[in-house]
Amino acid sequence: MTRTVAVIGLNAFNRAKLEALRGAEAITFHGILDPDELVYDVAGFDLAAALAKAETEIRAIDGGVDAIVGYMDFPVSTMLPLLCARFGTRTPTLESLLMCEHKYWSRLVQREVIPDNVPAFTAFDPFDPEALGRIGAAGIGFPFFVKPIKSSGARLGFRIDTPEDFAAAAERLRAENEVVSAPFNRILDHAELPDAVRRVNGHHCLAESIIGGHQCTVEGYVHDGEVTVYGIVDSVRYPHVISFFRYDYPSTLPERVQQRMRELAATVMRRTDVDNAPFNIEFFWDEALDRIWLLEINPRISESHCDLFEKVDGVSNQQVAIDLALGMKPRMPWREGAYTLAAKVFHRVFVADATVTRVPTQAEIDAVRARVPGTLVAVQVRERMRLSELPEQDSYSYAVAWIWLGAHSRAELLAKYRAVLDGLPFAFDEIASNAPAHPGGGDPPHA
Repeated sequence: MTRTVAVIGLNAFNRAKLEALRGAEAITFHGILDPDELVYDVAGFDLAAALAKAETEIRAIDGGVDAIVGYMDFPVSTMLPLLCARFGTRTPTLESLLMCEHKYWSRLVQREVIPDNVPAFTAFDPFDPEALGRIGAAGIGFPFFVKPIKSSGARLGFRIDTPEDFAAAAERLRAENEVVSAPFNRILDHAELPDAVRRVNGHHCLAESIIGGHQCTVEGYVHDGEVTVYGIVDSVRYPHVISFFRYDYPSTLPERVQQRMRELAATVMRRTDVDNAPFNIEFFWDEALDRIWLLEINPRISESHCDLFEKVDGVSNQQVAIDLALGMKPRMPWREGAYTLAAKVFHRVFVADATVTRVPTQAEIDAVRARVPGTLVAVQVRERMRLSELPEQDSYSYAVAWIWLGAHSRAELLAKYRAVLDGLPFAFDEIASNAPAHPGGGDPPHA
């Protein structure tokens, strides 16, 4: 029997991954809402209109739907339980998802069950002139990190070393956080929240002690209350900034560290009450102190990791999301892919802003893929656009292209990356260079 699955924000890249899943021949995938409709803009995101349009599109599907899924961060991740409730399809509760996505609520929950793996933290209002003093009174001294209560991709996240740093960050947060905070608050209006959480809405921010080390992401799922981890992906940053250079799978962390992260993930996910849903949790391992820190929880698969799992294990992690939504225990294979390791590389520009004057042509991309088998390239910019028009960027750089690679050694992977870059010419003009400079002049760090 053919099953019907509505996929919020479905694009060509993810359709290809879905159609390669185990059992996909018996599933019809329907894209709901164009991905461009789900990206925030300066006017804000109209949640009610998006929900109404998604409902209309789903009701127009002949025979109805057996599941509704998504792979994107907010607003899709928290729209799903509202839509699923209208159609009677499987979904975690909105409150359980918000226990992960509302960064302050999530920290409160984490501190209950794994206090030794959570930094000191406090919420603050960036419009409060006494905010810095209140942060200090909460026991958080310089340096510390600030970020919105709800954000993604390190957007509006800042390291604070001085009062001047905090003043500059607070100014940015006041000016730019409304784009996400307003629609997030509309989601919060649908949820039953503890009083301590309701007082800290999307307009607030989080300050927390600096944590760091080897960063990775634990991917897993909860099925009928049982937590399973099926992969750990390393996150490699450019030196001295928060910008990601690449994601590597599988992780190279010691097995004892990986096992401890699996245990921590299981403990905290059981506390959130998320069930029959995927998750990914970002951790740091401080090697010098042999201490693990939990950075954040995302109650969804990581779209960035889809091709990595396909290259190494044989299918995308979309397998997990689809199987769970259809009421099945996920059928995720292990090491059945064509490569020993895989990576997603972020080709970045470390400037405050610039105008794009040249991007690689399709013929150049095709030539790169022919020369470097297994490569996928997704250019993120177009000619004549300003880099500042790119959504969901971190505070220090712009990712102008995403590059997925497969290899059988780290040396081979980095050699492939250099070969790909040689065939992908970008050019920029009107460069504003008052952003922190990348100390390598843009060259990838050694791994």
